Amino acid sequence: MKDPRIAKLCKNLLGYSVKLKKGQSIIIEASYRSREIVVELVRQVYAIGAYPFVRISEETINREVMMGMTEELSKTMCKYTLPMFEGADAYIGIYSAKNSFESADVPLDKKTLHAKHYGKPIHVDVRCAKKNWVILDWPSPSMAQMAQMSYEAFEDFYFDVCTMDYAKMHKAMLPLKALMEKTDKVRIVAPDTDLTFSIKGQLATPCAGTCNIPDGELMTSPVRDSANGKIKFNIPSLHNGIIHSDIELEFKDGKVINASSSDTKSLIKELDGDEGARYLGEFAFGVNPFITKPMNNTLFDEKISGSIHLACGNGYPENYKDQSKVNHSQLHWDIILKGGEVYFDGKLIRKNGLFLPKELTALNPENLKK
Repeated sequence: MKDPRIAKLCKNLLGYSVKLKKGQSIIIEASYRSREIVVELVRQVYAIGAYPFVRISEETINREVMMGMTEELSKTMCKYTLPMFEGADAYIGIYSAKNSFESADVPLDKKTLHAKHYGKPIHVDVRCAKKNWVILDWPSPSMAQMAQMSYEAFEDFYFDVCTMDYAKMHKAMLPLKALMEKTDKVRIVAPDTDLTFSIKGQLATPCAGTCNIPDGELMTSPVRDSANGKIKFNIPSLHNGIIHSDIELEFKDGKVINASSSDTKSLIKELDGDEGARYLGEFAFGVNPFITKPMNNTLFDEKISGSIHLACGNGYPENYKDQSKVNHSQLHWDIILKGGEVYFDGKLIRKNGLFLPKELTALNPENLKK
């Protein structure tokens, strides 16, 4: 029997997230394990009168391709793929891993060059510029295991998170968006953390079901040379097949000058990938009331209720009034801190994960869950 929650999720993805219209084309990139939702998406795309272009991948094959990756191959793959992305009106990316660490033994330099010559041109420069895109993970035993839940319980949790009232969340975000766009100095204080940076003149982007599923973050981009101080993140981060815990970064005039983690060597190698990797591309609040604990899945963890995250590397163009100020990098690594205190221009606006100003309390979990 077909799960009715899949049809509901697909309707939300096509109608709310990417706003697909008759006569438009959409790329659906998915792993083989998520074929159930892909079939339903294709049916609904046809019902709209639009055109689906489906690309199916499998993680062990992807690993084998990456093992032999060269700069020439990466550029050639980009050359043949780019016209499809440039011509499409919308994009949905669906990931479902049997093994979250399948790419762990792929040499980091191969991952980095492919991110530079394929990932950034396709998925950042073209896809993100179109805006009508959304990414989601599809439930799998691997995800349930990482969340330390039974698969049945995880599946119920997944649909609660992914089909929540994102329109209500978006409305609740608007006062915070307005406040962020009037703010200059941000200060984050937590154990082993005292970091300041500026968001003056930047734009704030509500993410409520239109970029990721699950969603629930409000993001902007720090002024490139403004970060000073230290931060110690308290949520582990699974990046390129490696779990990093206890990540600590020290900034001077916007640049990471010291860094450490449970795997400092690979952390440093990521930060040395290009000139923009040691600068911040994103600062965001996580507000999804159904996500309360980490599960080594950034798509979920960065939305943990009561969290903030910073991303080293590439900044999203929609967060910049002045496009010449965008921080460019093939790296975009979201790293999460739960709790602590956040100050805007000296005023405490969030403490221990709860917003304090009355106009922002609609974003607190007890209100978003109603």
